[in-house]
Amino acid sequence: MAPEKIEEYIESKQRKDNLVNIHFKDRNTVTGVFVQTTDYDELKSKNLWRIVNNMHLKEWKDTKSIDLTRIFNGMSFTRLSDEK
Repeated sequence: MAPEKIEEYIESKQRKDNLVNIHFKDRNTVTGVFVQTTDYDELKSKNLWRIVNNMHLKEWKDTKSIDLTRIFNGMSFTRLSDEK
């Protein structure tokens, strides 16, 4: 996906800090939250996105530890959808 489309989707007010299903071309869907850390703008310019998996979400909210995040390449996304 293009970085502009991803940015438009995740930065809308109703989706901020909400779970998102990230669908990929070549792997299983990941459910998590896009996080904006100090390197957000640099990563975004390269179409890379820092995501906290929903399994680590509670710990992330408590610690904000960057070790709980993973970086994904936006080019491998096929679509984004809201977690229900």
